Amino acid sequence: MFMSNGYDDATTSNSPAMTLTAAAEAKLRELMAQRNIQDYGLRVFVAGGGCSGLQYGMAFEAQPREFDTVVNQNGIRLFIDPTSLMYLSGASIDFIDSLMGGGFKIDNPNAISSCGCGSSFRTKESSSADTDADAGCGSGCGCH
Repeated sequence: MFMSNGYDDATTSNSPAMTLTAAAEAKLRELMAQRNIQDYGLRVFVAGGGCSGLQYGMAFEAQPREFDTVVNQNGIRLFIDPTSLMYLSGASIDFIDSLMGGGFKIDNPNAISSCGCGSSFRTKESSSADTDADAGCGSGCGCH
């Protein structure tokens, strides 16, 4: 596992910012090959919103941005901005494929509660913020 800020002062780390499961790695390789963007990386970020207060996002990008942490796992690069890193440190990305639907799932040790749909979450720090998280999102995902 190789971690850097994406620029000149790359460093290695024994505790990566994020990891990918084998299933997530395989699905990302498949998606990148389909789109002919094998040299891109996956931006993983956190934004305000969602039924639990914060939500995950992912997008393919050609290059990291200044101040990004770059995790290189077996040739798959993850780009994480400093603010998102505060919420995602130690998280793992998995890909679930089931009869009831599939997709990427983030296992985040920093989340104290998550939406039933798995796309939003709350941390200890964000739970004290005044949000409508207890109202649910209305999507029927079972979020609380």
